[in-house]
Amino acid sequence: MLKSSRNALIIFAKRPAPGRVKTRLSPPLSLEEAAELYRCMLEDILEKVSALSGVDRHIFYEPGESAAAFFEQAAPGMTSTPQQGEDMGERMSNAFAEMFDAGYEQAAVIGTDIPDIPLEFVAEAFDRLESNEVNAVFGPSEDGGYYLLAMRKLHAELFRGIRWSSGEVLEKSLERAKEAGIGVSLLPVWHDVDTAEDLKRPELLDEGNGAPRTREFINPSTSAPCCALNSTVCGTVQIVRRLADGSYKSDDNNRNKHQQ
Repeated sequence: MLKSSRNALIIFAKRPAPGRVKTRLSPPLSLEEAAELYRCMLEDILEKVSALSGVDRHIFYEPGESAAAFFEQAAPGMTSTPQQGEDMGERMSNAFAEMFDAGYEQAAVIGTDIPDIPLEFVAEAFDRLESNEVNAVFGPSEDGGYYLLAMRKLHAELFRGIRWSSGEVLEKSLERAKEAGIGVSLLPVWHDVDTAEDLKRPELLDEGNGAPRTREFINPSTSAPCCALNSTVCGTVQIVRRLADGSYKSDDNNRNKHQQ
């Protein structure tokens, strides 16, 4: 592992395979469309964090068929490592441990479903760790989880006894921190993209959000380059735009019509 900085950014990611990513978006999207949206978000976040200075970036991907080859091609300038662990907490704990074992003084983890996150939030997390009173920095999500966690050393207790993918992840994590005497700082609240309702967020269409591929997927009329979308997908994603006025009905007949 090449180390050129004291700070490490861990990016948790998956290979964008239909049925493996963003399944809560189907319907209204097909599984293929949800995978393409995930690809757009992945490419956007990888490009965005490449602008961070003084931070080494490391991808930790969900193991699976062709995953290693995919990330070697998708992010040739970053190290990519398979995640290890039985649940999300164990996988994050192991990733942090690997970073600190490699000699990093500070490390943060993010996912790939926050393509429009302001980059300064990530930089601020590392800045706040410079305080002796702060041992961990959380980025709260509107759904009750967190979009970022940064630490100066591994606090494995933050990952134990948490019901992952529930609405109490942040609450329980903060309880663990208080019990262990871990000083915590909170970043501004942000959102991730998990459901069709999330696709209505105006921030995702903001031309200054640093997520051109995601923006193009949601609104193909923009001039930004689409990611890997073919013409069929670009045409059918108009259903996403129709969510805003409630004209889309997620019945099987409607889905079939848009997928033809």
